[in-house]
Amino acid sequence: MTQDVQFSVEANPFAAAEQVCATLGTLTDALFDERTSRHPAASLSAPRAAEHPAAETLFGLPLAPNGPVHTALDRLGTVTTAGTARPGTGARLTDRVVTALQARYGGGAVRGAIADRGTTSAALFQLPVTGEFADAKLRPPFAPALAALAAGQQTRQPVELPTGAGAEVRLVVPPGFHALTSPGGPPGVSARAVPPLPALPDGTHRPGDTDRTGGTDRTGGTDPATVAAADELARHLAEVAEELFSATGPEPRRDFAVISATLADLIRDAGVVYAGVCALELDDRTSDAALVVSLARHPLPITALATELATVRRHAEVWTVLLPAGPAAVLVEGRTAPVPGPLAADGQRRWVVTSAVQAFVPLPDGGTVLCAQLSTARPEDWELYTEAFAELLKSVQFGWDGVPAAMNGVPVQAPAPVRTPAPAQAPAPAQVPDQAPAAAAVAAAVEKEAEEKPVHLRGTPVRVPPADFNPFAPVAEVPSSGAEDTAPDAEDRPKGTPVMVPPADFNPFSMEGIPDAPGDVPAARPAGAAPVADPFGTTVTTEQKADPFGTTLPSQGPAVPPPPSTPPVVPAQAPPVAVEAAAQESEQPGDEEEAGPRKGTPVMVPPPDFNPFSMEGIPALPTDEPEPVAAVGAEPENRPFG
Repeated sequence: MTQDVQFSVEANPFAAAEQVCATLGTLTDALFDERTSRHPAASLSAPRAAEHPAAETLFGLPLAPNGPVHTALDRLGTVTTAGTARPGTGARLTDRVVTALQARYGGGAVRGAIADRGTTSAALFQLPVTGEFADAKLRPPFAPALAALAAGQQTRQPVELPTGAGAEVRLVVPPGFHALTSPGGPPGVSARAVPPLPALPDGTHRPGDTDRTGGTDRTGGTDPATVAAADELARHLAEVAEELFSATGPEPRRDFAVISATLADLIRDAGVVYAGVCALELDDRTSDAALVVSLARHPLPITALATELATVRRHAEVWTVLLPAGPAAVLVEGRTAPVPGPLAADGQRRWVVTSAVQAFVPLPDGGTVLCAQLSTARPEDWELYTEAFAELLKSVQFGWDGVPAAMNGVPVQAPAPVRTPAPAQAPAPAQVPDQAPAAAAVAAAVEKEAEEKPVHLRGTPVRVPPADFNPFAPVAEVPSSGAEDTAPDAEDRPKGTPVMVPPADFNPFSMEGIPDAPGDVPAARPAGAAPVADPFGTTVTTEQKADPFGTTLPSQGPAVPPPPSTPPVVPAQAPPVAVEAAAQESEQPGDEEEAGPRKGTPVMVPPPDFNPFSMEGIPALPTDEPEPVAAVGAEPENRPFG
């Protein structure tokens, strides 16, 4: 990744391993073709860790330091181990491995190198390459197999290792990958037999080389373990090249083996413990991928690391997941990496877009992080590779000797617990331990001050330390003038404010009054006082006073009758004649003593035949005089229709 959009190499300890992953992706894209021997795609998904008896006990396998760093197990995969206590000697291997491979294949010019240059190095092939972040539109989806890791699951406890073993990790790589790292690791990691070096093509030896078995020192003054590690890596790369290019001639094998050997020192310096490539055949088409597993020093917690990754890598998608080995951060992003012209078949530099997934798993020592990443240029096979990557993460197991990691020479310790001052009690003289005179004087002063001031609260008297109090400061030795001099001066008295620590049965929400005298006897309630009420209104007692929170209303005045359950029956109206007769009867003599002022406003109840829309006037009271008869032919006085 470029320096302007990623962590710097100093700030990002994973940048070197990411560079190795980008370089391996370039190597597969340039050197793999239709002649490459490939595994079926089922080789990634067929084995499952749960089906193997050693899947749950990887630490029971005899691996480094007395065996290989990684070894292949049938029906399981390649078990890889790495630890913080075996960093290796740091010896350089590239030159020796390249020389041994050229001697194996009979010399000749490697693709992209000049035959008469005399030396072969990664710089001749414009390696390593540095990838860049691709646009967010090219980012692969967060595959279901990766999202399933976010579900809650049970975690394993680290295996207990002997003191001095540090932190160690073991995992299972699917069998479809070909390792480009030595099974025995770099020099100084595992014990090796030291075989003799091969002779040069002309049958001679390099100047200074001697035979360890016969008196001529062929090591050139180099550590025998370094020579053995170089020979082991050369043989391993030759075997991988023969597996990948079994159907072709020696030239493709030589090119792949020699170019891979030029990356040996780069891989070791990046802290990579496993680097491999994958060549698959799926539905009559080819598919390639690269896998890198490394260890790096990083003290940040997983949540802080995930936040930092999401902040810096804006084009990536970062999740926090829970593995059987513990919490981890998983990152998915698109990357672009160049294919150098010397490696390309047509000699033209070009770019390749890859989909990458990267996981960060902290080791139990608190200062080391396991970084596993996989990249492929085949987005159509993304789910196939992520399923295999998820199985790899599930297989991670940790071992630890219990010693925290040291960052810059200082051990990484857990935050010290906050010390709370203990309550100052007055023990009996027989229970007072052997203290310094100043400490005894301070205790006596606290006890005397507690006796002088009457305490009206329940609890234990203590002192709250001031803001500048240092609980870890040593107690000054103050010489005492005599046994009677037990009261300290003002400067020697403890700093702080005396407070009362409430007892265990203290109820801060109780509405009871605080007694004036020390003790648990409550003050007597005056006669006629309102009863005590529950402040939260949750209970009702016989003796209660006004509710302080207004949740209930006290009963005041006469009780309000409940509403009727059925509506009242309204009596039918009396006919007007009955009403008039009742009125006349009320006016009869003899009822005057019962008559009195009536309440209300008199109204007139209309008769049943009353027509409110009639235009006629109200008829006059009936009289005994007959109405005059209109003459025949005379016009009526009123015309109702005009």
